[in-house]
Amino acid sequence: MKAVLDSSIFFSEMHIEGELFTTPSVSAELRDIRSKGTFEKLCAEGLRVVSPPDSNKEKVAVAAAKTGDISVISDTDSDLLALALDLGAVLYTDDFAIQNVAMVLGVETHPISQRRARHIQWKYRCSGCGRYFGHDGECPVCGSAVKRKLK
Repeated sequence: MKAVLDSSIFFSEMHIEGELFTTPSVSAELRDIRSKGTFEKLCAEGLRVVSPPDSNKEKVAVAAAKTGDISVISDTDSDLLALALDLGAVLYTDDFAIQNVAMVLGVETHPISQRRARHIQWKYRCSGCGRYFGHDGECPVCGSAVKRKLK
């Protein structure tokens, strides 16, 4: 089994079997000695650090826009999803936004220490005038904050 690992796996005690992968952006996020030690141990056991293809990053962006998670999906999150999509791998993550976008992409996910996320469709509503928009930011009508809400 192929598995793509998010950074949270390197802070846990969870043991995963199979072909293990992560991205350069995840390895760059590891700063404390424990997570770096776990990373080095897994690298010695065969963990591969791989960059995803750009074509899959575009698919991730489209899926994140569809779910409304585009404003919270980081470049690292996008890399993980694109790599899992490319490899046909299971993605280990506790990030709910990643899990939500993965559902749209058909990528299987496994939570590490959190519960599994349920599928959520977001909407964006102005906190001032109540109008709905396709993104967060500032309302073009009244200037108030447009915030992400559950649909």
